[in-house]
Amino acid sequence: MSVSKSKAIDVVSAAMIMGAREHDFASAKGFYVMECFDPEGNLKWGFRSENLVVNVGLADMCDKYFSGAAYTAAWFIGLYGAAASNTPAAGDTMGSHVGWTEVVPYSNANRVAATFAAATVANPSVITNAATPAIFNINATEVVGGAFLTTSNTKSGTTGILFSASDLQSPGDRNVANGDVINVTYRFELTAT
Repeated sequence: MSVSKSKAIDVVSAAMIMGAREHDFASAKGFYVMECFDPEGNLKWGFRSENLVVNVGLADMCDKYFSGAAYTAAWFIGLYGAAASNTPAAGDTMGSHVGWTEVVPYSNANRVAATFAAATVANPSVITNAATPAIFNINATEVVGGAFLTTSNTKSGTTGILFSASDLQSPGDRNVANGDVINVTYRFELTAT
C-alpha cells in the first residue's frame, strides 16, 4: 500500500509605496539688512543677519492664513540697543522681551513702516521691503544692537504683535550719531522642502 502526501502553500505578498517622502515640510526664514550712512552719505557700517521669528509671530501668521482671522497688513521696524548680550528669545512679545530694550534715537514720529512688495511666486516665495527700505533719521548719539518687526508703530510701545528680531552680527553693537541715516530692509521667505 502506498501513501501519498502532498502539501500546497500559496503565498501572496503585496506592497504599495505612496509618494517618495514620508513628510512634506515648509521652512521659513528671514533676515535684516541694516546700513548706516554718515551725514555726507558715506557708508559707516552695514550688516546682514538672520532673524528669530518669535512664537507669537508664528502663531499670528498661522491664524491669519489658516483661520482667516481679521488682518491688516501694517508692519513697522524698530531698533533695539546695546547689551552685554542681546538675546531675542522665542517667547518674546512686545510687552515682554527681557533680552533687549528698544532705543529711539531718530526723529521719525513713529517706528518706521515696512512696506512690502508682493511675494514672489516661486520656491522659495520671498517678500521684502528692499524697494522701499525703512529709513531712520538719527538725531542722537546711541548704540544700536539690532532690529525688530512689529504691528505697532508706537515708539517704545508695548502693544502689537512682535514678529521677529535680529542682533547685529560681529563685531556686534554699533554707534550712531546725530545726522546719520539707517536704512533697514527685511526679507522673509517660505520654502517647500
